[in-house]
Amino acid sequence: MSKELVIRMSQPGAAAVLQAASVDLAPPGAGEVRVRHTAIGVNFADIYHRIGLYRLPQLPAVLGVEAAGVVEAFGGETAGDGVGGLEIGDRVVYAGLPAGAYATARNVAANRLLRIPAGVSDIQAAATLLRGITAHMLFQYVGRVRAGDTVLVQAAAGGLGQMLGQWGAGLGVRMIGTVGSTAKREMASSKGYQEAILYRQIDFVAEVLRLTAGRGVDFAVDGVGGETLEKTLQTVRPFGMAASVGQAASSQTEDNAVLPLSELGPFRSIALARPSVFRFMSDLSRYREGAAETLARLAAGLAVDVSLTLPLSEAAEAQRRLENGQTAGGVILLPA
Repeated sequence: MSKELVIRMSQPGAAAVLQAASVDLAPPGAGEVRVRHTAIGVNFADIYHRIGLYRLPQLPAVLGVEAAGVVEAFGGETAGDGVGGLEIGDRVVYAGLPAGAYATARNVAANRLLRIPAGVSDIQAAATLLRGITAHMLFQYVGRVRAGDTVLVQAAAGGLGQMLGQWGAGLGVRMIGTVGSTAKREMASSKGYQEAILYRQIDFVAEVLRLTAGRGVDFAVDGVGGETLEKTLQTVRPFGMAASVGQAASSQTEDNAVLPLSELGPFRSIALARPSVFRFMSDLSRYREGAAETLARLAAGLAVDVSLTLPLSEAAEAQRRLENGQTAGGVILLPA
């Protein structure tokens, strides 16, 4: 047994429900690896878990779905012999369920771990793996974009937005993003976006249609939800597609309103997807495929700006800032 610091919740609610605790971590079981965390990613999924929008199997629960660290021990009969080619001291990263990454160390199934390439920092790996797998899912399985397509991304300066901009530009896609400030517009422009629309100053629907000569985009990705999603649908060309991948606009209110598809009127000739990256990653082959593609792109120079790093003990503050739109790019917790 080892004593570890964790950040957990006993009931849904505001960020204050996140509390530090010292817990006993059992030795890893067969097929498991104990990972000593070095960097922990903070994602909107953590907020959705906290407020109850995404249900956790039981409470109290430790949050967190993404982290990087060092292999510290192996479990079961394979202890000391390596698992899946891993060795003690290897730098590794993982993403996905079950939650539990807000901890100084945890036991993880060996087949969920991937070595971090040389030249890629633990912080960058922990800030990008989940977003990279999401980008892979969206571009290869959902939208199936091709060179020459036009894609709109809401919140282009955020962590996922930065990942999608660079990934799409690498595929030869014309990337259009929405941002909330001139600083974020400059950031988006440096991350693969050919156009970044200041949505607070300009009607982004009219601007997208202007930029596409009235045609609309081939694929739109919306992680905001609510009224923004309804407007996003208006930017998609006939028989194009929109993907709803989150509801940041309702994270504080827990209001996840149903979109009235029967009332979409002239926009009914488009496809609307609601893909779940966690469902995508539940297939181990897809998970490892998307993770390998992400790490290869990171090794080749793709990067997400990390705008906030805080100690693990300040996880609640990290979530508050992410939830209130006070960050751009990745948010990382550092174990003490």
